[in-house]
Amino acid sequence: MADISTALRDALSQSPEYEIVSAHLSTLLLAYPPQFIFVHDPEHARLTSSVIRSTLDSLASHNDSHANIYYAHINAVACFSPRILFDTALNSLARWTPDWKDGALNWSASPHGRRFNENVDAFVHGVQAIYADTAAATANVNGKGKGKEKPTESRQASCRIVLLIERAERLRDNMPELLVPLTRLAELAQVDITTILISENQWQDFRPPLRASPEPYYMDVPFLSKQATLDVLASSFPSTSAGNFTLDVTDVEAYHPALRPLYAHFLATLYSTCGPFTHDPTELSYLAAARWPGFVQPVLDAHRRRLHSARSALDEAQEDMHMEETDGELRPPGEDVRLRLMRLFTPSFTAALEALYPRLTHAAHWSQTHAPPPDLLSVHPAHAPQALQAHVAALSAEHGTSNSAGLEELPRMAKFVLVAAFLASTNPARSDIRMFGRGPDERAKRRRRKVGTPRKPKPGTTGTAVKIPQRLLGPTTFPLDRLIAILGVLLEENDAETRPVAPQYSLPGEYTEMEISRVALYGQIMELASMQLLVRTSPADRLDGTPTFKCGIGYELAGKLARDLGIILNDLMYEPL
Repeated sequence: MADISTALRDALSQSPEYEIVSAHLSTLLLAYPPQFIFVHDPEHARLTSSVIRSTLDSLASHNDSHANIYYAHINAVACFSPRILFDTALNSLARWTPDWKDGALNWSASPHGRRFNENVDAFVHGVQAIYADTAAATANVNGKGKGKEKPTESRQASCRIVLLIERAERLRDNMPELLVPLTRLAELAQVDITTILISENQWQDFRPPLRASPEPYYMDVPFLSKQATLDVLASSFPSTSAGNFTLDVTDVEAYHPALRPLYAHFLATLYSTCGPFTHDPTELSYLAAARWPGFVQPVLDAHRRRLHSARSALDEAQEDMHMEETDGELRPPGEDVRLRLMRLFTPSFTAALEALYPRLTHAAHWSQTHAPPPDLLSVHPAHAPQALQAHVAALSAEHGTSNSAGLEELPRMAKFVLVAAFLASTNPARSDIRMFGRGPDERAKRRRRKVGTPRKPKPGTTGTAVKIPQRLLGPTTFPLDRLIAILGVLLEENDAETRPVAPQYSLPGEYTEMEISRVALYGQIMELASMQLLVRTSPADRLDGTPTFKCGIGYELAGKLARDLGIILNDLMYEPL
């Protein structure tokens, strides 16, 4: 994953929560650091890692300190094997960058020397070799002076190595045998080295058994408060001087300094809407970057229209030479305009979260397809929401953007298979007879009790237990024969009139039985599984037993496919909406 921006990292370093961590770590590393430090951040371990790296960069750049810091950053997700981890650490400590022109060779003490990525013992020798080289280079720098003056002991700088491992909980899953050597690296190498593990989990959750690892020095990162998060997000607003923005209407941009107060209110509303789902500053800044240009566009359009009207009036009144020049400076919008913008664009914050948080699309494309119409503030407030929705729908159709993810290009039989798979993953198996064992007319007359007012709790109970619908819990597994059975019902009820005439099938349901027994249907199911629209849960090499699957699409896509096929999906669901 790419690192966060420099502006956001600097703002995090200046926040009170992370400033304490940075100052604490700097004091430890410049004094007498322990050999093993464990940093616990249950919410934003990635941000903590970025702040600690910024602190280590600052310490490494200071030549006036008595300890020269050399550090290596390792992501346990990317380094999923011991050799990759050893090579990444040694290359970073030796400040060696592999080059494709030279065969992408890793660092070695000599051009044709031994490699240090074979095992833990070789890695320890590699750390010792790098420490000896850096210590010798430090001694040479300290030994330089005028004449024969020898450096005093207080002026001599020592070499200190820091090994920073992010997402350390993945070591337990991928390389559990390395946890003990990495935490005891100072004892094994007999050099001045400190291992720092950063994790979202507690150390007690993945520590080696039998106390094999030493007890770490614990550092707990405090939670980011709402105000601190808003301050960090507000720092991403470009600090461009107002002089760089000319009075020409084509130069007015969305990040004009006059719009900074409106941006603060925009961030507060965005946090209130998306905060229950995520309060990661990087994710919120990504959402803000996608929504802010469209949010402020009506203000910029009104400013352009006002300038154009004023200049037209000046052209018509050229005989009045004493008329004052029009002020073209952009000013913050009034309170009524701000409230109107909030009412118009607050529903789109949820849409941005649903599309951008799982990275279904990127911010630039989402911003283009959700841009407001020109001069939105000139539309009557009662008709503005409808105008905004119509314009967004037109842009989505123009850019070919839809929530169907290209499923409209699938064959008709594949669409039936996906709808049947969604019903099999959502409805419990015991409800198949009730849902599909009667005709469509009888099913339409069946009245279901909607989930409404909760029942009164029984005496002695709190009554807080609420049954969560299965569509919110995720898809369940189903066997292949159950999928075929549901598919047969759907084909018999919704596809019988569109089939070509086949006089050889005279019995009711005979045509459908022939369709669901074709080899092409099973090939279509395997094709959908290869496209991850169906997720196979049973091993592919298992010959005994029925294959089991999960549905890979959600309710929205299943509903769109059902509408294309003429299926009333809500009548076939055990827990309808």
